[in-house]
Order: sequence, then C-alpha cells, then structure tokens
Amino acid sequence: MGRHKAEIVTFKVDAALMEQLRGIENRSEFIRGAVMNALDGTCPLCNGTGTLTSSQRTHWSAFSTDHRIEICGQCHEPQIVCVHREKENRCARETSGKGKGRK
Repeated sequence: MGRHKAEIVTFKVDAALMEQLRGIENRSEFIRGAVMNALDGTCPLCNGTGTLTSSQRTHWSAFSTDHRIEICGQCHEPQIVCVHREKENRCARETSGKGKGRK
C-alpha cells in the first residue's frame, strides 16, 4: 500500500550542540537514531519523566509488595526481582550468553 507521509519535527539547540551537529554528515538520520534509542530505553512506567503520578505510585506500591529492586551480582545493574520466582531471577546477559566470563 502507500507510504506514510513523513512529518517534520523541529527543536532548538544551543550553540555548543549545534557546533557538534555540524560535523555529522546526515544529521536527520543521526537524530532519528538517537531519538529511537532514547525511546527504547525509556522507563515503561513513567515514560521517561522520572516521576510517577499519584495513580502510578499506587500501582507501583501494589506491585512492590511482591517485588524488590536488587543489584545484579553478574552485571551490577539494578533489577526488579519477583520474590515468588527467586530462582528464575537471573541476569539477562547470563541467559543470552553475552555476559559469560565478564565481571
């Protein structure tokens, strides 16, 4: 079928950032990639705002009765651990094979 029409998004940058962007051959592609990467790493609960609404805090409070945040012994990053599935709470790096042999 037909292609979706691309939309144009503009935003302001300070002089220092603009100077850094000048050296990039395809700025649009670079910025699209950076935005997509940032969205992929956005917290699913707060959507990247860093704060929770009153309703989100209520949901988190209920969720956290059976979950806790711990530091992974393998990759040393925080992870959410289900207290009912302790034996299954393994590092994703360990289960994918990417973290083998790393400390």
